[in-house]
Amino acid sequence: MQRLALLLVFVCAPAFAQQWSGVLAPARAADWSQAGAGPIPNRTSICATLSPGATAAQINSAIAACPAEGVVKLDAGTYSVGSPGIVFNDKSSVTLRGAGSNSTIINFTGNNNCGGMGGDVCFINGQPNWTGDPTNVANWTAGYAPGSTQITLSSTTNLKVGTVIILDQLNDTDTDNGGVWVCGKGGVCASEGQSGTGRTNRQLMQLVRVTAISGSNVSITPAIRMPNWRSDRSPGAWWSSDTPVMSSGIEDLQLNHTSSSGAESGIYFYNAYNCWVKGVASVKGPRNHVWLYQSAHITVRDSYFFDTKGQESESYGVEHFQSSDNLIENNIFQHIAAAMLSDGGDGSVFGYNFSINDYYAVADWAQGSAYHHGPGNNFFLWEGNDGFGLIADNVHGTAHFITAFRNRFQGWEQTKSLQTVPVHIYAANRYFNIIGNVLGDVTYHKTYSAQAGGSSAGCDQAIYGIGWGGNCGGGGGLPNDPLAVSTLMRWGNYDTVNDAARFQSSEVPTGSALYPNPVPASQTLPNSFYLNSKPTFFGSVPWPAIGPDVTGGSEAGIGGHNARIPARRCFEDVMRGTWGDTTARTFNASACYSGTPQIKPKPPVLSAN
Repeated sequence: MQRLALLLVFVCAPAFAQQWSGVLAPARAADWSQAGAGPIPNRTSICATLSPGATAAQINSAIAACPAEGVVKLDAGTYSVGSPGIVFNDKSSVTLRGAGSNSTIINFTGNNNCGGMGGDVCFINGQPNWTGDPTNVANWTAGYAPGSTQITLSSTTNLKVGTVIILDQLNDTDTDNGGVWVCGKGGVCASEGQSGTGRTNRQLMQLVRVTAISGSNVSITPAIRMPNWRSDRSPGAWWSSDTPVMSSGIEDLQLNHTSSSGAESGIYFYNAYNCWVKGVASVKGPRNHVWLYQSAHITVRDSYFFDTKGQESESYGVEHFQSSDNLIENNIFQHIAAAMLSDGGDGSVFGYNFSINDYYAVADWAQGSAYHHGPGNNFFLWEGNDGFGLIADNVHGTAHFITAFRNRFQGWEQTKSLQTVPVHIYAANRYFNIIGNVLGDVTYHKTYSAQAGGSSAGCDQAIYGIGWGGNCGGGGGLPNDPLAVSTLMRWGNYDTVNDAARFQSSEVPTGSALYPNPVPASQTLPNSFYLNSKPTFFGSVPWPAIGPDVTGGSEAGIGGHNARIPARRCFEDVMRGTWGDTTARTFNASACYSGTPQIKPKPPVLSAN
């Protein structure tokens, strides 16, 4: 069945050229150019202006009454917002905007139930369908091939154009199939078992939007991606009776969650589509600062996230949870255990984010800044990020077709000596592409690759840890996986152990039984795998800023291959932040991303009240 799926990929994959064309085989990549909400509208129609002293009820009433394409404006000053927090209750096409994240400050003392998990800011549609009680369920009976934009369902009750459908199917059996193995079984492919993402035992998911309905035939966007959808795993679909909340966003505010209790999220998107967070400073988040839950095409950009209330398990910056096609771009994450984490979903892009001090309150233990932590993570792109490293663990299950391109992954930070690996791909995570990255710390890393089939000695000081059943060669109680190694593509990465960029044909999986990749004909790398041109937030900063072909960067010990992305320059040069900061820095997006940032005296810290 897996071999048939390979055939379908090459027949049905898009014919147009992608930015990764010539480097990646089409079966191993996606069209990442459509991720996110698209251009965020600069709305100018102010429907209400509120001043400090405005209550949660007044803010929410203004949002509810605002006409489409309108803006609820919060003047500069400090607001105290209690229960029920701020909520976009089935409210589309409205922007909540402050006077700047250093000027409009919201101190939360209460929150919104937001469908059960709770959020200080909640975007939710009118009928919040969820995994435990899906409102509308159908069998998905045809249209499984990658590239398909039409599917057949056994029922279209309450389905309408604009509805977002969650497609899923049963996990694979407990026996390793030697290919794309979607599995979350404790003691088999996962050290702890499945997380709460998806319907029970149905962790492979893709969120698609309905564009037309003709009888039982439903046209969708985007096209089907994964090659392993098939009838013997009982494919299904489920959806809300209400269209998602759409085209609403929150901008230019500081959100302080320190005094709020009971919420799981700072900003919670639940059944949302084409919404956004922009220019926001978020301080002391709960479980996470932003939760992308059953949502698609959300953009989180130009923002700053500092600290969480816990520093161990479930302490995240942006958490991607059974979602698709989101864009997390040009953000700063500071003192957060796992800055960017995904627990289910596909097709999303994490681009040009900076994370520092991924604080995890376990002695000596390091955490990745780019993290895959659950079954059903597929076709993600990590591009241009500067942080600790990429981890795909097997705590809850497996991930496939993940690409990391032009990232700076250091793999070490102060006080840490365990799991200090720039790229760490656990057993049963397969078909990864690691291309054009800058990896390692020149004073710390001593081993190039500690991988299943070889020795685990020195794994904590290796550039790569690949295919181990547990933590860096031990723990977890799961078998090691040589397929994690043999299906991995490494091309054009600079690492501090070799002090060179490696373009080795032996590290390209040309002989992989499924989804092979030819050796690229050229060592020239594209600027981006999802952008057609230099993004505006780069201003005068060189683009690309990271890669084996970048020279002149100031970071010591890596051959000048990191010219520093705008988010890092903002944190270091404008905010004057450092690794050891224990309080949040003052942040204002317009000071960093409107042309060339001005270097200023070290500013005061953000309000802690």
